[in-house]
Amino acid sequence: MASVGATPGRTPQGPRPREASASFPSPAPVPDPREAEEEEEEEPAEIHLCVLWNSGYLGIAYYDTSDSTIYFMPDAPDHESLKLLQRVLDEIDPQSVVTSAKQDENMTRFLGKLASQEHREPKRPEIILLPSVDFGLEISKQRLLSGNYSFIPDSMTATEKILFLSSIIPFDCLLTVRALGGLLKFMGRRRIGVELEDYNVSIPILGFKKFALTHLVSIDQDTYSVLQIFKSEPHPSVYKVASGLKEGLSLFGILNRCRCKWGEKLLRLWFTRPTQDLEELNSRLDVIQFFLLPQNLDMAQMLHRLLGHIKNVPLILKRMKLSHTKVSDWQVLYKTVYSALGLRDACRSLPQSIQLFRDIAQEFSDDLHHIASLIGKVVDFEGSLAENRFTVLPNIDPEIDEKKRRLTGLPSFLTEVARKELENLDPRIPSCSVIYIPLIGFLLCIPRLPSMVETSDFEVEGLDFMFLSEEKLHYRSARTKELDALLGDLHCDIRDQETLLMYQLQCQVLARAAVLTRVLDLASRLDVLLALASAARDYGYSRPRYSPQLLGVRIQNGRHPLIELCARTFVPNSAECGGYKGRVKVITGPNSSGKSVYLKQVGLITFMALVGSFVPAEEAEIGAVDAIFTRIHSCESISLGLSTFMIDLNQVAKAVNNATERSLVLIDEFGKGTNTVDGLALLAAVIRHWLALGPTCPHIFVATNFLSLIQLQLLPQGPLVQYLTMETCEDGNDLVFFYQVCEGVANASHASHTAAQAGLPEKLIARGKEVSDLICSGEPIKPVKELLKEKQMENCQMLVDKFLKLDLEDPSLDLDIFMSQEVLPAAATIL
Repeated sequence: MASVGATPGRTPQGPRPREASASFPSPAPVPDPREAEEEEEEEPAEIHLCVLWNSGYLGIAYYDTSDSTIYFMPDAPDHESLKLLQRVLDEIDPQSVVTSAKQDENMTRFLGKLASQEHREPKRPEIILLPSVDFGLEISKQRLLSGNYSFIPDSMTATEKILFLSSIIPFDCLLTVRALGGLLKFMGRRRIGVELEDYNVSIPILGFKKFALTHLVSIDQDTYSVLQIFKSEPHPSVYKVASGLKEGLSLFGILNRCRCKWGEKLLRLWFTRPTQDLEELNSRLDVIQFFLLPQNLDMAQMLHRLLGHIKNVPLILKRMKLSHTKVSDWQVLYKTVYSALGLRDACRSLPQSIQLFRDIAQEFSDDLHHIASLIGKVVDFEGSLAENRFTVLPNIDPEIDEKKRRLTGLPSFLTEVARKELENLDPRIPSCSVIYIPLIGFLLCIPRLPSMVETSDFEVEGLDFMFLSEEKLHYRSARTKELDALLGDLHCDIRDQETLLMYQLQCQVLARAAVLTRVLDLASRLDVLLALASAARDYGYSRPRYSPQLLGVRIQNGRHPLIELCARTFVPNSAECGGYKGRVKVITGPNSSGKSVYLKQVGLITFMALVGSFVPAEEAEIGAVDAIFTRIHSCESISLGLSTFMIDLNQVAKAVNNATERSLVLIDEFGKGTNTVDGLALLAAVIRHWLALGPTCPHIFVATNFLSLIQLQLLPQGPLVQYLTMETCEDGNDLVFFYQVCEGVANASHASHTAAQAGLPEKLIARGKEVSDLICSGEPIKPVKELLKEKQMENCQMLVDKFLKLDLEDPSLDLDIFMSQEVLPAAATIL
C-alpha cells in the first residue's frame, strides 16, 4: 500500500523530483495461346485449389481439369501476410479455393480480402470452407491410399501401391498430405469433371506431380539435410533441453551473421525458397559487392550496429492495438525508429543506383521522425521504469504537472496539517500524522493508546474511525475530508490522465504502422545482405554469374564451404555440366578419396548462387537450374517404417519422376544397400533411363564404387556420358590421395587401404585381398589351412582338458555319455 505521510516534530522525506531525460542512439503473365486440335471448342480448364496454413507453413494442392492431374507443393514457410500463397494464386488463377473452416486470424483476413477483390471478376475464386475433420491426417492418408488411379497397375498389391505412392507423394509433409486429402474430399462432393456421369464413375486422376512457382527452385528436405544447409542440434543449456535447438555446423550457421531476429528469419526464408529470378538475384549481389569494397567497410560496420537496434515491431504494434503496451515496448520502439532514421541518412549518402539503398532512402519517410519525436518528447523512460507504468515528461500537460507538483509537496504540507490537527485532539494523544493513500484519500493517523482495548474504545469525538493497522488508528476528520474535496485522488488522477496520453500516442503510432512495417522489411533485407557480405569477405567468396542460356553450371576451382573450415588444407576442384556433352558424369575412385565431398560441393555452390550469395569458387557461372535432387545419405527414421534401401529408392524415384533438363541430380553410392548384382543393375537402369532422354537429360553427377558399371560396359557410349575419377598415387604399400578430379576411370577401390586406416587387423586385410583376387580370377575360395589347423588344435586342447577333469573312480560316471556328448561332436570339427 503506497502512502505519503507527515508527522509533527520531524520533517518527512517526500519523493525526490525526477530528472527527465531520454537517450538517443547513434544515430500478370500472358499465357501461351493454345490452338484447338479438334473442330469443337475445348471446355475451359478449371483449377480447384486446397490450402492449409498452420504454424507459419503452407500446404497446397490443386486439381487441373485440363490434364486431370493433381499438383502439390511440399510444406513451405510463408510470411503472416501469406505472400507465397498470393503468388500461387496469381500463378495458377484457381476457380475455387478450399480450406478448413477452422483457421487463424491471418488466413481469415486473407480469404476475406480475396473474396472482396472486385478487380478479379469474373475470375474471382469461390471460397469453400469444409469442416476441419475432413482435413484429418489419418483420414487424408486413407483417401490417398484408397484412391482409384489409372496410372497404378491393377496387378499391384496394397503394399506395393503404398510404396509406389510414397515415392511420389511426400507423406512426411503433413500439411501437404492433409491438403491433398481435403482436395479429394471436395472433388468427391462436387464430382469435378464427372457431374453428369453415374455415381460409380470415379473422377479421373492421371497423376500426382510436384509443382513450384515459376521462379522458385525445388529442393526437398533430404537435400537440405545431406548438404548440411540446415542442421539443428540440441541446445547445450540445461534450461533448453526439452525444446531448445541450436544451429550446428551448417551453411546457414556460417552465413548467419544477422544482427536482428527478423534478418535471421528472412535469411532462413531465402534459404528455403531459392529463386531463378535473375533480377532479384543480381540486386542482392550488387549490395554484397558494394559492401565488399575496402572503402565501404566502415559504412558496413556502422549499418550493422544500427541494425542491432531493430526489434520486433509487429509484436509491439499488436500490443498497442490491444492496449497491452509495456514500458519496455516504448524504449524498444524509440530505439528502433531512431536506428531506422540512422539507416535512412546513411543510405542517402550511398549510390542510389542500387535499388535497396534507394528504397530505404525514399520509403523511410518523415513519419519515422514524427514518431521518434513524439515518443522522445512525451515518454519519461526513467520514471516509467521506476514506477513500472507509462509516465510522461514535464511540460506536456499543465494539469498533470500541477498535480505532480502537489503530490511532490504533500509531505511538508501534510506536516503542517498534522500539527494543527494535534492541537484539537485529546491531550492524551502524544502525536499524529496525516497520510495520503491512493484510492482511499487523506487520513488522520494516531497511535493506539493502552486504554484502547475494545472496538468501542476507538471512537474519538469529531473523528470517523476507518481501520486499525500496525497498532495505529486511522480516522477521517473534517480537515482530511476537506483535503479530499480540494486535492482529490491525486495518484489515480495522474495515472488516468497519463494513460489517456498513452492511448493518444498509441493512436499516432498505429496511424503510421505501414511505414514501420516497411522499415522492418527493408532493414531485415539489408541485415541479410550485410551478413552475406561479411561471410564473403572472411571466407574469400566470389560473385557468381547467371546465364539463362546455359543449362547447368560451370565452376572453376570450387571449394566446399564447410569442409574448408574444418580441414587444414583443401584442394579446390572445377565442374562443368553445361551444354549437350557430359550431362551424366560417372565418378569413380578409391574410398575416402573425396567423391562425396565433390558432389556436395557442386550442390552447395549451386544453391548459394540461387539464394543470391557469393560462392566459394574462383569463378562460377550458373545456368537455369529449376531443382536440386540428391541421393547421398540415407535419412533413416523409425517413424517411416521403411528399410534403408527403400529410403534410397524413394530418393532416386523423386529424381526420376520430377527431374527436368534443368535439374541438378547428385547420386552417391546408390545400390549398395542390396545384393551387388541387383544394386548394379538398378544403378545402370536409372542412368540408362536418363540417357534415353537425350538432350532433355538432367545434369547428373553419379559417384560409385561399382567399377563393373564401366568394365561390363553397362552404359551406352556417347557424348552424354563423361567418366571422372579422383587422382591417387601408390607409394609402395601406401596410397596417396590428391583429392583432385580428373578424367578417367579408377582401376580399383583400394578398400584394403581404407580398412587399414580404420584399424582392422592385418590378417583380416590380407585374407580380404586374397578372397578378392580369387573372385576376380574365377577360382574357388578355399579356407585358410593355417587358421583351420589352429582351430583344430584349440578344439583338441578343450577336449583333453575336459577329459582330465573327469573322476574315473566315481561309480556314477558314465563314459558312454561323455563319448556321445563330448568326444563325438568334437571329432566332427577336428577331423
